[in-house]
Amino acid sequence: MGAIYRREMGSFFTSGLAYVFLAVFYLISGFFFYNNVIAAGSTNTAPVFSSMFIIVLFLIPILTMRLLSEEKKSRTDQGLLTAPIGLWEIVLGKYLAAMTLFVIAESIIFVYAVILNYLGDVVWVTLLGNYFAMLFLGAAFIAIGLFVSSLTENQMTAAVASMVALFFLYLFDGLITRISNETLYKILAELSFYSRYMEFTQGIFSVPSMLFFLSTAFLFNFFTVRVLEKKRWG
Repeated sequence: MGAIYRREMGSFFTSGLAYVFLAVFYLISGFFFYNNVIAAGSTNTAPVFSSMFIIVLFLIPILTMRLLSEEKKSRTDQGLLTAPIGLWEIVLGKYLAAMTLFVIAESIIFVYAVILNYLGDVVWVTLLGNYFAMLFLGAAFIAIGLFVSSLTENQMTAAVASMVALFFLYLFDGLITRISNETLYKILAELSFYSRYMEFTQGIFSVPSMLFFLSTAFLFNFFTVRVLEKKRWG
């Protein structure tokens, strides 16, 4: 797994994708930070995280689009699948590389916190709650993006399909409001990514929501392993 992880991290930076991803993430988060915090004369960073949800669902597919689709396109997937390495090691190596880059991007919030510390008191409990909320959300979204990338050899197809899937999750709350059956509505509401994420931004550290995101990450990584397993023996 370590070799796969190092290979993917190197590929992110040699291809320039890491620099593009970080630059766009920092630019957009900086815009929200200035407008929602600095310009508003506040030290509350929750509005930044609330706004970043929809940005993340467009940025993460760019991060994950090449992870497995590029292997198929360059025909290196067969060599990878026949190597003496477990499928979980392959998937987790790629997954953790994408997570590392995401954590690097998200950690810019601590730079913002230092700036705010000079302007007033930073509520660190709320800030850390928001930080982990985005971390958990990213963990789930990256797993979904990696799974989609395993289904195609075209990077753009993987990116667009992931964006559509994640955007559907964003719209999910609005769609289920049309359901008249109260029991069915309550069941489906438990699957809401946006509502669970917003709990954290409102200062509520929800263990069930944390487990929901982590379970989603595990489930889609498992699906990716199954896709690779089918290719290995297919």
